[in-house]
Amino acid sequence: MLKTVFNKREGFKFKHFSRKGYALFSCVGREVLVGTLSVATLTYAKADGVSVRTDMAGAGTADTVRTVMLGEVDVTASRAPLAGGRAPRIVTVLGRDEIAAAPAQSVNDLLKYAIGVDVRQRGPIGAQTDVGIRGGTSEHVAILLDGVNICDPQTGHNAFDLPVSLDDIERIEVVEGPAGRVFGTSSLLGAINIVTRKTAESGGSVSAEGGSFGYAGAEARVGVASGAWGNSLSAAYTRSDGYSRSKAGRLNAGFDGVKAFYSGRYSTPVVAFSWHAGMSLKGWGSNTFYSTLSDEQYERSSKFFTAVQAETNVGRFHLRPSVYWNRYKDRYEFYHNVPDRSPYNYHRTDVIGLGLNSWLDWALGRTAFGAEARNEDIISTTLGEPLNTPVPVHGTDRQYTVGLNRTNLSLYLEHNVTVGRFTASAGFTAVRNTWSEMPFKIYPGIDASYALTSRLKAYASFNTSLRMPSFTELYYSVDGHKADKHLRPEEMSAVEGGLKYSGGGVAAVLTVYRHWGRNMIDWIMDTTDGSTAVWTSVNHAESNSTGVEASVSLDLFRLLPRQGVLRSLNAAYAYIDQSQRREPGVQSLYALEYLRHKFVAGLGLRLLPSLDLDVKYRYQYRVGAYTDPDGVSRQYEPYSLVDARLTWRKPQYSLYVEADNLFDASYVDYGNVPQPGLWIIAGAKLNFSF
Repeated sequence: MLKTVFNKREGFKFKHFSRKGYALFSCVGREVLVGTLSVATLTYAKADGVSVRTDMAGAGTADTVRTVMLGEVDVTASRAPLAGGRAPRIVTVLGRDEIAAAPAQSVNDLLKYAIGVDVRQRGPIGAQTDVGIRGGTSEHVAILLDGVNICDPQTGHNAFDLPVSLDDIERIEVVEGPAGRVFGTSSLLGAINIVTRKTAESGGSVSAEGGSFGYAGAEARVGVASGAWGNSLSAAYTRSDGYSRSKAGRLNAGFDGVKAFYSGRYSTPVVAFSWHAGMSLKGWGSNTFYSTLSDEQYERSSKFFTAVQAETNVGRFHLRPSVYWNRYKDRYEFYHNVPDRSPYNYHRTDVIGLGLNSWLDWALGRTAFGAEARNEDIISTTLGEPLNTPVPVHGTDRQYTVGLNRTNLSLYLEHNVTVGRFTASAGFTAVRNTWSEMPFKIYPGIDASYALTSRLKAYASFNTSLRMPSFTELYYSVDGHKADKHLRPEEMSAVEGGLKYSGGGVAAVLTVYRHWGRNMIDWIMDTTDGSTAVWTSVNHAESNSTGVEASVSLDLFRLLPRQGVLRSLNAAYAYIDQSQRREPGVQSLYALEYLRHKFVAGLGLRLLPSLDLDVKYRYQYRVGAYTDPDGVSRQYEPYSLVDARLTWRKPQYSLYVEADNLFDASYVDYGNVPQPGLWIIAGAKLNFSF
């Protein structure tokens, strides 16, 4: 999590700092450069507008919180940047060391160890995964790449078809709870921001791996840095035969994918520019992912991402403009390679966004204001209203015959103030969407914190947000589904409070929250209709949640300095209780299912100076019922999983072997999709510089 300063700014420099209310960290009206800082403090210093924690149980290594000497680093934040230690909201952060140590091959796998995150896999290694936060669905989370919204308005199911591999990522930030005034209207129940690595010196790496079920992967990354310029390029390929077969005996869970990512930056003392371009091309056997009527479903998607951002570096008034364009294409086959039995569904979505964030330092604090315009356009064979002129589907004899276009306009205002040990951040977003013809509606929020001692901090917040229905929820009416194009936007309000302790090799967080959801969207089936029952998209009247999260992380190198084997020990627990309107005989596909209990833990060991062992444990109990492929209604059963990774690491190379589901447990994340048993992967990585 080290951030190299490319654009050295004019500022004060310190060897240490105080926590007094009159200290310069509290009252200076600009960024402060810190000359000496521990990694543990740095971990709490950068999270795009919020304070951070590293309590992903079992995800980290103790090395990430040991005190070391660093060069100068920026202590910044946004939407209105605050000194990191004073920001009043918590976000979970997974940094470079945690990413390298975890037994994971994708961002989806990493997020399984975040205590407030529900990762529902329909296939391993990121083949297809729904990611929710605090009892929500995959539609309720804003996904950002370097702060740019990359949510797919067609469906949240494919939101994690990312162009970056794990080696491209500097850190992953997870904000839990409504965050509309910071991350926009997609963040009904939270946001996940993937921050990529910025090239500081020229070099690169190559890696290869293989494992169970015909799995193979290869990756290459190269970066070139020279003065104010920095550029990096990466490419990766993965594939697997899959772990299951259809009733006809054919493999139906295999996948293959290619991704590539380019990023660049140019920095001067006055202004900094950054840009990226990426693509993800992927196909996967969808088994019984979306319906039990076919066990040979298949899907192929292609996604392209581009963005340009800038930021001014001097003066009391700062500007941060951005522009982006993302294109998503998807082909869904209800029966793989049998289009005559059920015609393939084709979709093409274009998203164009233009945003401006700015902030001003003045006598009463720091004020941020800005706006974003986001246009979402889809042409499809099944989703939308009839087009005036059909558009040919490239490479086929089919045509896009329907589509939809909508624009979301958002205005932001936020003010931050620090008085002594107290910090508050309050503001709102005003939203208007052309699809629903809604007028501007205001969604406010406030976060506050108070430092009880130098190590213990109390915080509280009230936040609101909304989400527009996806194109699939509005128009998908084929293959046993019936959508409602008159669905209303979902709305969420939440209060939250808690305590955070950090110091002496111990980090702990306790959080209690209450959510009030209105017009929540779900697909439901009335089983009393028998063989004529279909999945229908509806607005539930309300869905309220009460939750508790607790976590503790121990740096055993610090707590037990005379031993050198035990690195870290982490544990976290989350509990949710939802009150929802449930009709007899009604089965939910998403919203009425949630994790009531989740427990994660991890142990990090240093067996030899270059040999680390990381073991992760996860227990989950899900509320809800499902109909299995044989048509039998079943309740979800709790399950426990153990994952492990053994790594031999040298500066020039690393070797590793990891096991997912080490004890070969049987479990399901979605009721009609059995998950694989023990999955073993071994690989090697070579680093080079020039």
